[in-house]
Amino acid sequence: MEEKVYPAGEGYDLFKKKVAQLTGIDLNIYKYQIHRRVHTLMRNWNISSYEDYYDLIKKDEEKRREFLDYITINVTEFFRNPNRWDCLRDKILPELKDLAGNRPLKMMSAGCSSGEEPYSLAIMATECNLKFEVVAVDVDEGILKKAKEGVYKEEQLINISSSVKNKYFEKLGPDKYRIKDVIKSNVKFKKLNLLEDSLPKGFHLVLCRNVVIYFSAETKEKLYRDFNKILLKGGYLMLGPTEQIFGYENMGFKYSGFAFYKKVAEAEQVVKVENQ
Repeated sequence: MEEKVYPAGEGYDLFKKKVAQLTGIDLNIYKYQIHRRVHTLMRNWNISSYEDYYDLIKKDEEKRREFLDYITINVTEFFRNPNRWDCLRDKILPELKDLAGNRPLKMMSAGCSSGEEPYSLAIMATECNLKFEVVAVDVDEGILKKAKEGVYKEEQLINISSSVKNKYFEKLGPDKYRIKDVIKSNVKFKKLNLLEDSLPKGFHLVLCRNVVIYFSAETKEKLYRDFNKILLKGGYLMLGPTEQIFGYENMGFKYSGFAFYKKVAEAEQVVKVENQ
């Protein structure tokens, strides 16, 4: 059966504009693959016009949630890609502890989804006896509400040992766990659009993992430069295992392996020097 192709043009442009106003998500920042996801839902829901598509996600909260989950790919687990977390624990955090001195480590989970990543950070920092604070941001209010509740299925805890699970999670049923307040109290959730809002500054570590995979090259570069601005010198940006920064030297970073990039200079200063 031939796949139905939906025309672009004014109708699609207006749809994207309305979606941005409704959800805060600008579909223009994504590469072509994400547009296919938009149209896959349109086809699955048997909708033939962008006007009907928008009306549905505006009026039906459940459909809007499905749309946002499908577009923003809110699928994760605690300590996803364990070898990266091992590197964070064994190499990066001790270095950042020295950098922070007597101050708490200030860490951000950018695009935090349903909370597994910032809670993983808080668990690791607690296990390492560090003073710390975690700021977790996402554009999706619904997913932030879920993150604040802190209830997860057992399959999402697959990378956590039984001892750590018993220490930091309360069992609610045969397949449900809730994270305890000792961890939850150290994570502050906030609605924030990474590409449009001003980002808080002064971080030792920023995690932005599996968030920018569908972003355009220009959008990625803007975001990486913004992360450079909010990191303290000597701080780290941690990306997903399949993500990398092309031309990272021009953005003030040094590659440290395992998807970690260390801030060694201000991005503006590097660009200014190269343009002389």
